[in-house]
Amino acid sequence: MSLSAGNTPVWQAKESRLLVVLGAFFVGNALLAEFIGVKIFSVERTLGFEPVNWTLFGVSGLSLNMTAGVLIWPLVFVMTDIINEYYGQRGVKLLSYMAAGIIAYAYLVIQLAVWVVPADFWQVKNLPQGQVPLNAAFQAIFGQGAWIIIGSLVAFLIGQLVDAVTFHLLKHRTGERMIWLRATGSTVISQLIDSFVVIFIAFYLGAGWQLSTVLAIAAVNYIYKVGAAIVLTPLVYLGHWMIDRYLGPKKSAALRAAAHQQSYASDIRWTHLSD
Repeated sequence: MSLSAGNTPVWQAKESRLLVVLGAFFVGNALLAEFIGVKIFSVERTLGFEPVNWTLFGVSGLSLNMTAGVLIWPLVFVMTDIINEYYGQRGVKLLSYMAAGIIAYAYLVIQLAVWVVPADFWQVKNLPQGQVPLNAAFQAIFGQGAWIIIGSLVAFLIGQLVDAVTFHLLKHRTGERMIWLRATGSTVISQLIDSFVVIFIAFYLGAGWQLSTVLAIAAVNYIYKVGAAIVLTPLVYLGHWMIDRYLGPKKSAALRAAAHQQSYASDIRWTHLSD
């Protein structure tokens, strides 16, 4: 007996294949953002102008110095909103837990790779700029501290769950209208939490930074994420258009309605339980 969605085997149903594609892109980007996030870059100098040197919470000299992970992290916001729209909170939660589990697994594997003793010939690489100690460079790049990973995972999961709930509360108010409001609005709220939680855990608890420094850097990161979410809002509309063409208007509308119905029912049950 084969699994099926109606008369169509589940692995042949368009909505199932779509979820696999969206999920693979979502998890892949989340994992890739963790890998490249060890590099810190200057947004201003990359764009060709001098750092802004803001002062926030009494901390001066702040500029848009970001982890390289933010280059693709806004795409995770876009994918979250699209998955939310068509598969509801269950879809977002499933993929978020999966992404967090794979990131944690990858961290353990990388720690093992850092720990093993390098071969004698894999010690130094000669480059035009000079000699590079390969093993030391490998450890410096991939040997992230446990507090950074813990902060990243906790912030990611909290942000995703808040995004999922906020998205459907806004959709209940607006219906099928104002996609930009629920997409950007849910990101604005969820990333406020994400930005401060990750810096607080990783650097206040893990590295002993001053609270004012943590708040200032988290605020700068949040400003960037909100700006990126606003700029990338057209991608949400593009994603809707592509999916609606792939599924067809009838199936697309039915999938969105089912996703919202189960998600909003979950919100109502949670509200009653917390009263």
